[in-house]
Amino acid sequence: MSRWSSRVSRAAVLVAGTALVAAAFTAPAAGYPATPGNYPSGSSATVAIGRGFDTCTAPSLAALQAWRASPYRTVNIYFGGVNRGCAQPNLTAAWVRSATAAGWRLLPTYFGRQPYCMFGTKPHRYTAGTADSYGRSDAQDAVAQARALGLLPGSALYADVEHYNRTDATCSLAVRRYVSAWTIAVHQAGYLAGVYVHQDSGLRDLSASYGNSSWARPDAVWMARWDGNPALTGWPTAPNTQWATHQRAKQYLGDHNETHGGVTLNIDSDALDAPVATVAQTFRVTSATALNARSGPSTAYPAVRSIAPGASVAVVCQGIGQRVGTTAVWDRLTDGSWVTDYYVSTPSNTTFSSALPKCTYPGQVTSTTPLNTRRGPGTNYGGTGTALQPGALAYVMCQATGTLVGTSRVWNLLDDGRWVTDYYVENRSSTTWSAPVPRCP
Repeated sequence: MSRWSSRVSRAAVLVAGTALVAAAFTAPAAGYPATPGNYPSGSSATVAIGRGFDTCTAPSLAALQAWRASPYRTVNIYFGGVNRGCAQPNLTAAWVRSATAAGWRLLPTYFGRQPYCMFGTKPHRYTAGTADSYGRSDAQDAVAQARALGLLPGSALYADVEHYNRTDATCSLAVRRYVSAWTIAVHQAGYLAGVYVHQDSGLRDLSASYGNSSWARPDAVWMARWDGNPALTGWPTAPNTQWATHQRAKQYLGDHNETHGGVTLNIDSDALDAPVATVAQTFRVTSATALNARSGPSTAYPAVRSIAPGASVAVVCQGIGQRVGTTAVWDRLTDGSWVTDYYVSTPSNTTFSSALPKCTYPGQVTSTTPLNTRRGPGTNYGGTGTALQPGALAYVMCQATGTLVGTSRVWNLLDDGRWVTDYYVENRSSTTWSAPVPRCP
């Protein structure tokens, strides 16, 4: 449950408590669900894996520094919504930058309108008749609030859907309409769409409509079940094949105090393997002469501007490209241009820096059966022994030409080194390259 839910709602929480086979090349799913095909340049997804916490008011930077002694590395931020119940004196763009620079991942949650049959007393609600318009307007406001805080496109924004009475079928319909409209509008802005739900209401309903092309499927779910178990699989109300690839978080322990580094906070505890916020980080150009920023991660791409020695650059993420000096890592900047990491003051000039995410552009898998992953860009390469489930996110780093599948010869290199045909990944095109994904070196 959200940190500002009523005690009635909290009580309701306490009371309510595959073999991977080769994919047949069937036609992609029609209609919804759809995923962002319009990532702007300078965007990227970021995944958080491990433990996190949420507390009603964003902690001070001093408290976050003290909590580096904790097992948590992700902190939730309640960044907007008409039902948000706590003041946020700390939550500014400067706080977001500083928290990220200090090593924290941010889990953005928007407390908008709630279903009319919600357990609790939140005043702003929607019906089956208003769910579409409110889902869309809440999403548009969430995107505006996220941008103002410096949460870049590619970030996941989570709609808070509190526990509700799902014996009311019309109310369940309203939730599906709201979440679908939220998802579509968030996607249109180039962001990933997440949702926070209770295991016995929202998760049940969204799981039941997971493969239904009438509804836009959210990219990630954050489930509340206060059983003390942080496991992200084996959930009783959604099978492991749903939201299967860096698409799950769980709030496993409700409101309690913890003390770390001498600072006590009242928190809920979370486990994550899910997309979170992408925030640019500032580094310095270390070359002795001007550094060219290019339109792609190689000197073969044209220079788009020149950056003076010692100047600051805002780095969004890191990708692979032409080797320069000791590294093949290139940094993508907020304007979409690329610079070699060899001349940037990131923690490493030989490989990826853990402080920065890899540049990825996720798309949902559209095949109706598990999609084989391969060791290279073609069906002539051996399989990896794993597959992506229908609706899973394919975290695409770059694209290359490979064997023809359906209407496309484009293949996607994933962030973990596996390859999948682009024909079954929802993005800008099922026939050719999809900007702003770079070409593989």
